[in-house]
Amino acid sequence: MRAFLGLGSNLGDREAELARAVAGLPDVVAVSRLYETEPVGGPAGQGLYLNLVVELDTDLDPHGLLEVARRLEAAAGRRRTVRFGPRPLDVDVLLVGDEMVADEDLVVPHPRMWERRFVVEPLFELAPDLVAPGAREGAGGVVEVAGRLAGY
Repeated sequence: MRAFLGLGSNLGDREAELARAVAGLPDVVAVSRLYETEPVGGPAGQGLYLNLVVELDTDLDPHGLLEVARRLEAAAGRRRTVRFGPRPLDVDVLLVGDEMVADEDLVVPHPRMWERRFVVEPLFELAPDLVAPGAREGAGGVVEVAGRLAGY
């Protein structure tokens, strides 16, 4: 099944955190470029984020991907203390085939993905067929391309 995860980091060695996370993902097909962005929400004074999107071809269902995401976040030292606060790693399940989930702990497609340019731009890079005309222009925020993740 074709699936997409959004990854971000704004603490520590951001690129190294993202590289470790991508290396820990199963069934990786493609990795977008890195995009640097301002934080969205949360406390003032946070550092800039590095973001990317990963495409998978996986047998995992949305909840299986959420388990992988949480395992990677925990390994990076993420603590869920402040909503939208700084974090060494954030992994969001964006899309999983045409699956739809609306649970307390998971919503797929991701409920805010089309509002966030740091998701829409790298998703468009990997899967332009999934991004509706005008979605890139309608997404909020400014992104700067920050290169490629080493090895991808």
